Amino acid sequence: MAQRTTDDQPKALPPALESMTLLVAAVIVHDKATNRVVLLQRSQNAKFAQGMWDLPVGKSEPGEPITETAVRELYEETGLTVKPDSLKVAHIIHGARGVEAPNGFLTVVFAANEWMGEPENREPRKHAQVRWVDADAIPAEFVDTTASALHGYLAGGPEVSLGGW
Repeated sequence: MAQRTTDDQPKALPPALESMTLLVAAVIVHDKATNRVVLLQRSQNAKFAQGMWDLPVGKSEPGEPITETAVRELYEETGLTVKPDSLKVAHIIHGARGVEAPNGFLTVVFAANEWMGEPENREPRKHAQVRWVDADAIPAEFVDTTASALHGYLAGGPEVSLGGW
C-alpha cells in the first residue's frame, strides 16, 4: 500500500483575520409591561458617535459565542443580567465598514424581555448615562445602525438592515 504524502492532504486555509468581518452583539432590553427599553448615551470620550444614544453593544471576543458576547456586554455596560437562552434574535445589521471594522461588521441584535437588576452606568468613561426610555420617545440623536434595528424591532418591521453598501 502506497504511503500518502502530505502533498495529498488538503491544505489548511490561511487565517482570514485580515479579511474578517467584526462580530458584534447588541441587546434590546424591553420591558413590555411599561413599553420601555434600556438605552445608553455615549459620552464625549467615546470612540465614535459622541453624545449619541445607542443600545448596549460590544465586540465579540475570539472564540466567544455571540450569545455570551451579548450577556457580557450588557452586564459590563448596564449591570443588567440576562440568561443566554432567554435572548431572541431581533435584528441583524450588516455594515460595509465601521470605525474599528475596515472589513465590515455584523451585529446580531437580541431582544431580552427577562432580566435581573436595575440599569446603571458601569462605564462612565464611555457613557454619559444609561436609563430606561419610553419606546414611544426614542431620542432622534441615535447611532444610525442600531436605531434602524430598534425601530424595526419595535414596529415589527424589517429584521435585516444594511449600512454603507
